[in-house]
Amino acid sequence: MFALAFLVAIVGTGGVLGYAWLDGRMHPPDYSGQGAGNVIVQVKEGDSGSAIAATLQQHDVVKSVRAFLKVYGKEPKASSLQPGYYQMRLRMSSKAAMALLLDPKARAGNMITLPEGLRAIEVYEKLSKKTGISVKKFQAAAKDTRGLGLPSYAKGKVEGYLFPGQYNLNPNAPAKDILKMMVERFNQEARELDLVNKSRAVKLDPGQVVTLASLLQAEGGTKADYPKIARVLYNRIKIGRPLQLDTTVLYALNKRTLHVTIKDTQVDSPYNSYKVKPLPIGAIDNPSADALKAALAPAPGDWLFFVTTNPTTGYTEYGTTEAEFTTMKNKLDQWLAKHPPKGK
Repeated sequence: MFALAFLVAIVGTGGVLGYAWLDGRMHPPDYSGQGAGNVIVQVKEGDSGSAIAATLQQHDVVKSVRAFLKVYGKEPKASSLQPGYYQMRLRMSSKAAMALLLDPKARAGNMITLPEGLRAIEVYEKLSKKTGISVKKFQAAAKDTRGLGLPSYAKGKVEGYLFPGQYNLNPNAPAKDILKMMVERFNQEARELDLVNKSRAVKLDPGQVVTLASLLQAEGGTKADYPKIARVLYNRIKIGRPLQLDTTVLYALNKRTLHVTIKDTQVDSPYNSYKVKPLPIGAIDNPSADALKAALAPAPGDWLFFVTTNPTTGYTEYGTTEAEFTTMKNKLDQWLAKHPPKGK
């Protein structure tokens, strides 16, 4: 009788435990109500429902992953949820959390598009305008090169490694985190391009490839010209000829203009490609993926010169002789005469 009673007790206990387990599956732990307080959470590109649920649980927005997934799976608009930052409340019911994620008013991020070819200082200015963080704070953050995750071949310089593109900025992020995100995007692109290994094929180190790509970005009339201009630069490097690019002079002078004087080209700077060989000491802007690709894969050709003869359209011509260069330069001079600097 004792053995039978003991067995009944075990079976009975197992039934209770089994019911509790089943109830937990059918009715997972959940908060009730609309919640209180505020917290910023990020939904990343490609996040699954499970990933979103885990993020919400980690920030104590919802009580359990299963409770949120149960609501998420029944919500027909769940697939329309966009990546970005959302202002949520703490300890919300899963149903309330799902509804808030689908409310456009909950979007908390600062969307910004940083064009290709901006200089670092121009990136800081745009970021400052969008976030309210001062330019000085971005400049200070840029000096913490180890904390930004820069590759070793950047040699402590952020110029060239603040990858252009669209970013959704965390409204609470400090300057350092914003720059770090941009550097991470560069590192990802560099891995996809196999930058380190492919740089050997063009007989440059990876940092020099980034520098050359920045020159293509600055000089290129159109993206289609990048590989051809790259060939011009490689041909000049091969024969020991200075690159003589006006864009490097303008970077040294911190100017933006199409009108460059002889005096300008004489500026004493390690960025002035009229004076230094084979390349400037570093990048002069933050190049695009297209420019990086062209730097690694120049077009075939024996050109030594190029001139964008119509800056309005970006039309660029190429030549192999000084005479051809003179002809192209005359065309540009005619264009410049018709388009004098503002204020003159």
